[in-house]
Amino acid sequence: MINPIIGIIGGGQLGSLLAKAAKKIDIKSVIFCDDINSPAKNFSDEFIYGSYDNEDKINEFIEKVDLITFEFENIPYETLKKINKNKKVLPHPKINLLTQNRLREKDFLNKININTTEYASIRNDKDLKSKINLIPGILKTCTMGYDGKGQYRINSVEKLNNLNPDFNNEFILEKIIDLKKEISIIITRFSKTKYEMYEPIENIHEDQILKYSKIPAEINENIFEKSREWAIKIAEELDYIGTLCVEYFIDKNDNLYVNEIAPRVHNSGHLTINTHNISQFENHIRAICSLPQIKLKKNFNAKMINLLGDNIISYRGKKLNDNEYFFDYLKKDIKKKRKMGHLTITEKI
Repeated sequence: MINPIIGIIGGGQLGSLLAKAAKKIDIKSVIFCDDINSPAKNFSDEFIYGSYDNEDKINEFIEKVDLITFEFENIPYETLKKINKNKKVLPHPKINLLTQNRLREKDFLNKININTTEYASIRNDKDLKSKINLIPGILKTCTMGYDGKGQYRINSVEKLNNLNPDFNNEFILEKIIDLKKEISIIITRFSKTKYEMYEPIENIHEDQILKYSKIPAEINENIFEKSREWAIKIAEELDYIGTLCVEYFIDKNDNLYVNEIAPRVHNSGHLTINTHNISQFENHIRAICSLPQIKLKKNFNAKMINLLGDNIISYRGKKLNDNEYFFDYLKKDIKKKRKMGHLTITEKI
């Protein structure tokens, strides 16, 4: 059997690591990206540059590949829908339509009896000022926005008068909980009730950007089991194919809440490259290509550190210890708070 050629929409670090994982198992990849300086072109077999609504570039991309996946969820739904009529897109575009909108996503989770923090739809200033029961809270755009972009933290009712959000956008107001810690679950679903799942990963954010991840997470058995159970339920409800990340909050009373669903490989799962026999990236490729499912085995515990902005400089050319693994995303421009690479430090189990 000839391996398929996969198309990857998006050319950042996740696209790069997907292309590397594909190459490892002799699968060619074609990156389609709207950034001419996309770092993923350093790792893929072919690169197509163009906007995500460029009909000619979309058709060129479709012709070169057998199936398509993506590295981020904020790709225009109409583009994915059009592509899916010609070549299969996995995960299915309808999942993107759901997860692109924070309000729709939380409504979905509550409908299947999965806890989220309290929230409300905010369309105007009147809506905002009528929801003082959700203060302190975070006002977020329902669509777009990541790593803290498009978000306003509201610590007190008095701060409402100083906010000037652009109500041409739809917002969601989420109540802030008394946060103890954040964890994530990475799960790869191959087909109905067939999946591989990594144990919970503990995450630390700074300025709403992931700074550190570690495995194992320091959590109790109840949270361990519930986080896995909810991840399976979400993947099954979505009829998901590929790797999915579910991000969770844990409050000071050890209550568990789903924060977000990421319908793709995820930053917190980078350490799986070095901790397990099969990484989240390889599992994603295997699932979408209908390749054999391999039972996961953890070989190491680990900590992963995101290298932001000019933090990358000191690691380029640096001598590493045997248990340290440095990943340079080869991004052309160094910018403050930009994810430039990561370092994984493994430990014996």
